[in-house]
Amino acid sequence: MLTPQLYGAIEAGGTKFVCAAARDVDDTVTETRIPTTTPVRTLRDVTEFFAAAAAELGRFDAFGIASFGPVDLNRASPTFGQILATPKAGWSHTDLVTPLAQRFECPVRIDTDVNAAALAEASRGSDGFFSTLVYVTVGTGIGGGAIVNGETLRGLLHPEMGHTRVVRDARDIDFPGICPFHGDCLEGLASGSAIVARYGSTLDRLPEGHEAFAIVGNYLGQLAANAILMLSPQRLVFSGGVMKNAALFRTIRATAASLLGGYANMGTTAASLEQIIVAPNLGDRSGLVGAITLAKSAARNKS
Repeated sequence: MLTPQLYGAIEAGGTKFVCAAARDVDDTVTETRIPTTTPVRTLRDVTEFFAAAAAELGRFDAFGIASFGPVDLNRASPTFGQILATPKAGWSHTDLVTPLAQRFECPVRIDTDVNAAALAEASRGSDGFFSTLVYVTVGTGIGGGAIVNGETLRGLLHPEMGHTRVVRDARDIDFPGICPFHGDCLEGLASGSAIVARYGSTLDRLPEGHEAFAIVGNYLGQLAANAILMLSPQRLVFSGGVMKNAALFRTIRATAASLLGGYANMGTTAASLEQIIVAPNLGDRSGLVGAITLAKSAARNKS
């Protein structure tokens, strides 16, 4: 009898690395969470976890990495697999792929955390497979990934939806934004970090009816309308800590419907977008499931 394949999966985030050894997307054998500290310490702990797993479970067939960005995804590039210039202190130019490939002598496939999450949600949606899907996470920062015709979207780099521009809310003109690259881009205005910088509190601790819900929902609704018009996704998933409030979804849908204006029947009302703009079907597991899916693809294609 053939031994089932063993996949290593890493959801590499700004605050923690979620690592798992799995036989399949629904068959995680062992899992751990490692704090994101320095690159040397974090990658050492990651490697030690997988080495212990290999000693117990056998050889890994492939790894999948779903990483915070920006990250170089071009295999022909000399910096393939490296984190590019990032606000995350100390992590610029960190190579995530080579340490695993060398230590475990198997293929490693990497993509952004949001692209990987989009892959997982597209293939495991609550009502079937979606060939085109956009996944946005709104937490400490804002990131967006996309599946187009069943493949993660990448080109010059990869989607960086959190750094798109939005029209400023009249109530929010004086806030400069917090993005170190762009100031008042979407991430600079609507991320969890921006909310705390502006109001001194997380969104969930602000009273019901606070202007923050309307302002942040307006900015995210602009992103939703733009994503629908540009990529025509069958689903637009919003996730992350900021999105735990149901009222925010209602504001996003209402803003997107208003901006779409009934064009081509792409969301004429907020209610008509309830099946398009949704919470993740996989909850907080989308990124890790996406990493396992990347590993399976790497094992299948040996790259």
